[in-house]
Amino acid sequence: MSTSSSTSASASASHASSVIVAVVEGRGLARGEIGMASINAKYPELVLSQFADTGTYAKVITKLHNLMPVEILMPDTASVKGQGTKLYSLITETFPSVTFTPVLRRYFNEKKGLEYTQQLCVPEFSTVLMEVQTKYYCLASASALLKYFEFVQNSIYAPKSLKVVFTGSEQTAMIDAISASNLELVVNHRDHRSEHTLFGVLNYTKTAGGERRLRSNILEPLLDEVTINSRLDTIEELLQNEELFFGLKNAIAQFLDIDELLSALIQIPKQETVPVAEAKITQIIKLKHILELVPSLKAMLQHSKTPLLEAYCTSLEDSRFNNILDQIKSLINDDTSYMKGSLTMRTQKCYAVRPNVSEFLDIARRAYTEVIDDISELVAQLGEKYSLPLRTSFSNTRGFFIQMRLEGVVLPAGKLPEEFIKVTRQKSNYSFTTVDLMKMNDHCEEALKDIFHMSYVVVSKLLNEVYEHIHCLYKLSDAVSMLDMLLSLAHACTVSDYVRPEFTDTLAIKQCRHPILERISGQQPISNNIYICEGTNFVILTGPNMSGKSTYLKQAALCQIMAQIGSFLPAEYASVRIADQIFTRIGVDDDFETNSSTFMVEMKEVSYIIHNASSKSLIIIDELGRGTSPEEGIGICHSICEFLINMKVLYLFYQEYILIQ
Repeated sequence: MSTSSSTSASASASHASSVIVAVVEGRGLARGEIGMASINAKYPELVLSQFADTGTYAKVITKLHNLMPVEILMPDTASVKGQGTKLYSLITETFPSVTFTPVLRRYFNEKKGLEYTQQLCVPEFSTVLMEVQTKYYCLASASALLKYFEFVQNSIYAPKSLKVVFTGSEQTAMIDAISASNLELVVNHRDHRSEHTLFGVLNYTKTAGGERRLRSNILEPLLDEVTINSRLDTIEELLQNEELFFGLKNAIAQFLDIDELLSALIQIPKQETVPVAEAKITQIIKLKHILELVPSLKAMLQHSKTPLLEAYCTSLEDSRFNNILDQIKSLINDDTSYMKGSLTMRTQKCYAVRPNVSEFLDIARRAYTEVIDDISELVAQLGEKYSLPLRTSFSNTRGFFIQMRLEGVVLPAGKLPEEFIKVTRQKSNYSFTTVDLMKMNDHCEEALKDIFHMSYVVVSKLLNEVYEHIHCLYKLSDAVSMLDMLLSLAHACTVSDYVRPEFTDTLAIKQCRHPILERISGQQPISNNIYICEGTNFVILTGPNMSGKSTYLKQAALCQIMAQIGSFLPAEYASVRIADQIFTRIGVDDDFETNSSTFMVEMKEVSYIIHNASSKSLIIIDELGRGTSPEEGIGICHSICEFLINMKVLYLFYQEYILIQ
């Protein structure tokens, strides 16, 4: 095997940091059949998908944009120098900043892929094996991805510990990357760090999992009306029951990133080093912290009435949560907890394992305690010797060192004693150490290594027992992230005046407001009515410059997306028709990177819409034809409009501003 992108919130950056995707395309008569597998080193989920794509490979590119991979794997035969396939050329052109790694074709082996998924898949998710056993291309990509992941991470996943899911392209609405950018769903055009995006407007999440879930839902809204309505019912209950809303919010806020913890827990390192041992001890402490929060979360859900909250309450009644916690508490001290602060956490890890479990561990801890006492005594003696207010401090990089505040201190001879070395000054503090203290730090590190090594032996046995009940932690992760997202959507309703949408065959929104503009202005902007139905499925919008035409168009698309993720809308009344795809073509300039004029860029985008739209799509076109003469622009607009109208049940917003001269 050979070795060879941002959002308005920090979640997207963390999401992008470790995603690896494997892509393979069928050959011969199967060309256009795509298999994809993706995994994030931080989150324990293998996502498989297989679908038929057109010659534009729109679905592939859209999925890759949403995944934001750090690395893409493809068979080396697809990237033969000078003879690469069309898909390979398109991916490398579209994602120039992403590392591309050609992998030997033999690693794309569907039989191996099925074996790997059978070995690694948690039993409760084993129904996915029925879905994928004939999906040869996604299994082939899974084979290459898992082999490469093992090579890069230098670790393997524990058997029966990985969540494996299959996603078809028909389960969610497709929003292409250009439309997502035009509508500023997750990235603001002017400032990539700005929260003035749809994601920023709706994001009041308290956990990293909830943040990721909200982002993925905005980029891939739901199509199932029953699921959407169950979310809307839940948000309605949260808004009506303040005790439930604030109680759940406080309970959720205490959770750590369960997905990230799960991913680390189920990876078995090939080498047992001190950092590995220390990390595993930290993971057990975090797991204990999370499991101790389950009863309070369950208690908050017990009086809920909506089916979705009742379902999550039932899932939290799983006896395996108590089983795992009991197993942990049999070996880990009850008062051990996850705390912030390097020294505090270090102390927690040292004394995590109960006494009398390992005799050698108890001896090592006594030695460590003696060194710590010696350090405290040394600093106290130095303070008395020089009559200085010294105190002991700690950092991960320096270990134990001495600090002294300068306020009200008169130094003998105007300088520090020569015994103090490695002196640094920060504002009103001196930091320094001594030769004796450095030696004690070395003894301390040696004692710590022994403690971590012996604790790791105990923790490893404990983890082997935890793996048997691992599935309940996936259920917990799902519950926490979904509840966090729904609480975030409910919170957004309290900030502004939102209304619950209903789903019909008509898009009709009364007194609709642009959600992002409302956030920016800090007050309620001018509202508008939107109405499109089967009889009037084509709307031409005209008006002078700066009259708000583009804002009106975008707010319709944003409200459509909000409705399909299960959010309330900024309006007085809202009726929405579920769209399978959302397309936009909004004013652009020349694209120098691809040597394309404004007109060529316009025609490329419109061609993409025409070839991929269906009668259930929502299309927004803004300023089409401005890149050429008025006469040609009008002719092109007329023919495109005629084609789209002939698709019958098509929702189309269209702005024509070209003047006839």
